Amino acid sequence: MTAGSGVLLVLLSLSGALRAHNGDLTARETCKAGFSEEDYTALISENILEGEKLLKVSFSSCLGTKGTQYETNSVDFKVRADGTVFATRELRIPSEQVAFTVTAWDGQTAKRWDAVVRLLVAQPSSARPAHKKGKPSAGLDASQPPNDTLLPWPQHQNANGLRRQKRDWVIPPINVPENSRGPFPQQLVRIRSDKDNDIPIRYSITGVGADQPPMEVFSIDSMSGRMYVTRPMDREERASYHLRAHAVDMNGNKVENPIDLYIYVIDMNDNRPEFVNQVYNGSVDEGSKPGTYVMTVTANDADDSTTANGMVRYRIVTQTPQSPSQNMFTINSETGDIVTVAAGLDREKVQQYTVIVQATDMEGNLNYGLSNTATAIISVTDVNDNPPEFTTSTYAGEVPENQVEVVVANLTVMDRDQPHSPNWNAFYRIISGDPSGHFSIRTDPVTNEGMVTVVKAVDYELNRAFMLTVMVSNQAPLASGIQMSFQSTAGVTISVVDINEAPYFPSNHKLIRLEEGVPTGTVLTTFSAVDPDRFMQQAVRYSKLSDPANWLHINATNGQITTAAVLDRESLYIKNNVYEATFLAADNGIPPASGTGTLQIYLIDINDNAPELLPKEAQICEKPSLNAINITAADADVDPNIGPYVFELPFAPAAVRKNWTITRLNGDYAQLSLRILYLEAGMYDVPIIVTDSGNPPLSNTSVIKVKVCPCDENGDCTTVGAVAAAGLGTSAIVAILICVVILLTMVLLFVVWMKRREKERHTKQLLIDPEDDVRDNILKYDEEGGGEEDQGLRAADNDPTAPPYDSLLVFDYEGSGSTAGSVSSLNSSSSGDQDYDYLNDWGPRFKKLADMYGGGEED
Repeated sequence: MTAGSGVLLVLLSLSGALRAHNGDLTARETCKAGFSEEDYTALISENILEGEKLLKVSFSSCLGTKGTQYETNSVDFKVRADGTVFATRELRIPSEQVAFTVTAWDGQTAKRWDAVVRLLVAQPSSARPAHKKGKPSAGLDASQPPNDTLLPWPQHQNANGLRRQKRDWVIPPINVPENSRGPFPQQLVRIRSDKDNDIPIRYSITGVGADQPPMEVFSIDSMSGRMYVTRPMDREERASYHLRAHAVDMNGNKVENPIDLYIYVIDMNDNRPEFVNQVYNGSVDEGSKPGTYVMTVTANDADDSTTANGMVRYRIVTQTPQSPSQNMFTINSETGDIVTVAAGLDREKVQQYTVIVQATDMEGNLNYGLSNTATAIISVTDVNDNPPEFTTSTYAGEVPENQVEVVVANLTVMDRDQPHSPNWNAFYRIISGDPSGHFSIRTDPVTNEGMVTVVKAVDYELNRAFMLTVMVSNQAPLASGIQMSFQSTAGVTISVVDINEAPYFPSNHKLIRLEEGVPTGTVLTTFSAVDPDRFMQQAVRYSKLSDPANWLHINATNGQITTAAVLDRESLYIKNNVYEATFLAADNGIPPASGTGTLQIYLIDINDNAPELLPKEAQICEKPSLNAINITAADADVDPNIGPYVFELPFAPAAVRKNWTITRLNGDYAQLSLRILYLEAGMYDVPIIVTDSGNPPLSNTSVIKVKVCPCDENGDCTTVGAVAAAGLGTSAIVAILICVVILLTMVLLFVVWMKRREKERHTKQLLIDPEDDVRDNILKYDEEGGGEEDQGLRAADNDPTAPPYDSLLVFDYEGSGSTAGSVSSLNSSSSGDQDYDYLNDWGPRFKKLADMYGGGEED
């Protein structure tokens, strides 16, 4: 070996207390989708051939490998469908490792999972034969006893002969079991550089677990290069560590390039399976076939799922109740799917099962594995496997005729399916016996009974009884293979009860047509009613219910209608030429029943009304001018007994035709105007004859009062002219004005007299100071007098001119304006020295008080 060649010696020293992990365990399929490892590592040679297999990744999607595709983020490496990683071309790895990412994605769900692949370059030792090409070296195993292994760097020959090429130092991954009991620190490996023979070297490690949190999990002897673990490892806390080893001289100068150390924590079975839920709820239809899926229970184990420690298996421990079999269900040991295994599920017998499920790791080995339990509650859901059945084959009921919405019978059924569900809810229908649809069956939502209800009135005279055939079914169809029961059909007998029905008029409203003016006693028609009670011998009597004009009479026994007065189309009781009367038809049943009928009489017009003229009054100027009087003819009759009208002036008196002329404008209008040049102002009665076009025609002489007056330049009557036209002369007008002046003078004199009287009343106040006008203390003396005299006293007190009375007056007013003045100074004290002699000066009205108080002390 040439000096300074830099050959690295690696001394592997494994503690005898560490045990080996027994080989690679085949990954088993679990329900948790993903790669079996997050980080894959393999040792490879420096030179790789195209297509060379490097390692194999394991992925599970819980749906099988079908549809799973792989890809990498490196163009030099690809992954086949079975998870094999291979090189896409011939490669030479220049560094100690190559890392890339493998991605698996599910084509059905489009989900993606990633894992890291690390390829470590193994350097063969000169003291040991080289590995076969393509076969990676095994990692450091705890089962190997402590020994020294020299891994020399391979030598390459060039044109100048042999020469060692400087390269990085690499060791295989180190496997450390978790939960080791020590003692600690425990030695893992010893690292040496061949240069330590020449110079002193210091060793150190860096990375997570060394100088990064968690701190000081691993340590190294700086002089000997021995690396230790300082405490028990927990794979569930951290599954691997990546450290870097450094070699420097005493001055801190780098002697070797840093080396990567990969430490993997070997899993131990220290975690029980844990169910996601302690209680699972599922359901299965009654009558389900064996193999029917019910539900899935899931338990997770925190241990390594690629080893037996994390491989969970399921089994059913107990089933309650054990009816009809103690093994009604089974469970898939790997997936946790619970399915039926026996037939006979019947909700009407067992509605719910309670199943205890156990999950055990170590692939279900009860001797070595850890276990846990959960409860699965399986409800047996109802299916319509029980048809509804009537409790009896026949039902009976009765109904009065002419009534609807009456329940005549209740149909009871029995159904063993779940109450108030579509499998239990009854649906009734009538299959025969009711062709006219008189009945309907409604379901009581609480009792499930069928209520036979009358929806169309029945007639005793047409049907005395009904024989119905009814059938009952469920809201939901029957389950496959279940047939309807013969008890799902029953008969219903319904008797119709006869009641006294009211007579009715077949033609209601009845319309007849005739001319107005027919004489009294004329037979118009027979308005008869029909009694629907054909099986009852009853008599019908008729009477009037409404006859507004009292024009009609009806025969009480046969309904014949005659006129009781002349029918007039122009009456106020006629609307649109129609007169309407209402009649009553009553039978003598028990109880009596009655019906009404309306008779409408259409009156045809005859020419029985002469035309009239409008207006009745008008005015016109005393001299002919453009103004004239417009006249309109009106007739209460209708066409053809109305216009066109003929207007004419009578021949007598002769002054009419002399002074006036009439001109027809059209069929209904005419104009009246002066014939002479001047007519003295005044009121004139102008008769006009108007004739209609009826057959025979009718004429009428209407008198129009025309006021003739002087007019101004606009053709309007002046004020004086209007008065003159009203028939008053100048003397009459002067007399009216004098009367008005006299009336106003009398009113003025009366007002002056009232003012003077009021002034005299105020000047007659007796010894009263206006300041003593206090009116809030009123003394009422009502011991004497009474009756009608009190009214006289009160009037006398208010009138200062009235004579005094002997009886005591009632004073209800004092102060200003009172003839008595104010008596507010009086009080009820009996011990004062008050002098009351001044009461004698107040006049006769206070004589009584003067005698009582002013006469000195009483004996």
